[in-house]
Amino acid sequence: MIRFHAPARPAYLRVVRASAWYDLAVTVGFVTPWTYARVHDALSSAGDALGWGGLPELDVWQTLFANLMGSVVVVWAALRIVRTLPEHGLLDGIARTLFSAWMAYALAQGASRILWLFLAAEATWGIVQLTPWLRPAVDHRTARPEHSGLG
Repeated sequence: MIRFHAPARPAYLRVVRASAWYDLAVTVGFVTPWTYARVHDALSSAGDALGWGGLPELDVWQTLFANLMGSVVVVWAALRIVRTLPEHGLLDGIARTLFSAWMAYALAQGASRILWLFLAAEATWGIVQLTPWLRPAVDHRTARPEHSGLG
């Protein structure tokens, strides 16, 4: 089994922090029902103006789930800004892979094409944060990938 290591710290931590700032900027408007109503209207208007389709009519369930998602993402972003660790980038990359999968599913089910903008950002941040983890650790004594001895 190949062991994977945390990416080189300074540059990678800047990427993790930048992705957190992006999340904070994009999701802070999803945190409350009042701000989400404005974000919803803006996204719907943008989708209509671009010919990509607006969002479904705003309702209490959509607002609740937008607020829950916004709250969790803002807190997760704050953690990555205040206490940035390489493992946060790994976990964020995994979360972005899941977000991307569900966005792609929603697009396949007919969601507004405005979602493509979010999908592109999620996939990009996910790739940028996961790729460094895919490099195997190197045993510098032998200059070969390290194996755990399990299998």
